[in-house]
Amino acid sequence: MTAPSPVAPSLVAEEAGLVARREAYARVTVVWSASPVSARAGDAGLVTADGRLRGWVGGSCAEPVVVRQALDALAEGSSRLVHLAPPDDLPPSRPGVVTAPVSCASEGSLEVFVEPRLPPPQLVVVGRSPLTRALATMATAVGFDVTVVERDGAEATDFPAAARVMDGLDLAAAGVGPTSFVVVATMGRYDEDAVEAALATGAGFVALVASARRAATVMDVLRAGGVADEALARVRAPAGLALGDLPHVEIAVAVLAEMVAAKAAAGAAVGAGSEGESEAVDPVCGMTVDRSTSNDVAVHDGVTYAFCCSGCRRRFEAGPEQFLTPA
Repeated sequence: MTAPSPVAPSLVAEEAGLVARREAYARVTVVWSASPVSARAGDAGLVTADGRLRGWVGGSCAEPVVVRQALDALAEGSSRLVHLAPPDDLPPSRPGVVTAPVSCASEGSLEVFVEPRLPPPQLVVVGRSPLTRALATMATAVGFDVTVVERDGAEATDFPAAARVMDGLDLAAAGVGPTSFVVVATMGRYDEDAVEAALATGAGFVALVASARRAATVMDVLRAGGVADEALARVRAPAGLALGDLPHVEIAVAVLAEMVAAKAAAGAAVGAGSEGESEAVDPVCGMTVDRSTSNDVAVHDGVTYAFCCSGCRRRFEAGPEQFLTPA
């Protein structure tokens, strides 16, 4: 009788927590396996952006490869099917399939589907006006998670497209963070308070809907109140693409266009990051491992080497010279 595969703890609560906290993660699912491997079709796990794996997708050979592929998928924002097998058993290349050699004692193979799950971009609109309503509706249509915040109180029925409507000016309570978009559209009622609150959250995008003259006045008031020029330089004012004197609905279009452009630029910057800088090759088996997540490392002649498992590390420590090519 075949031994049952390890039973991973329920991932439902873990996944719900990641979604609630708006954290990016990848769901990884074993869709096929050929013995001898410790994973079976249906085994699954969650890989968070810091490289931690919850669940089960295989042992020391499969896990680092799957984690690395999951992090790549998060960076690219696209799913992939990963085929892991000994080098001599790798199949011919197929479109959409990543082949990854594993050089462990096991001779089995498996395929893992890696699906990045990124939180929708968050937009917080401060104020209540026809522009707020239009921007909430259009931003929701293109995938933003929209919250409307109004210091003096607002009814949810006034903004049916928004996921949430909140009273007050506590933007931290609205979940605003470095990746959030904040648009201040208070129409002069409390522009200064709203912009200052937005800057205090560290939001990556802060925009003020106002005329050029009004925007300059707001910046002067905040500067006189002690807000640093470096912080004020982050405010996009007047908000939106410069399309001329427009009615509220069309201003909302101009603001949304600027937001979409900023989101695309941020995504391109992430995709062009330092891929490969943390990767190392296990000198014993030849597998690629992640230095930042490997628990098996050894130092020889002042150089730190990373290994896929303790077995490779022990073999290296017993005789490093046989695994190192002379310079």
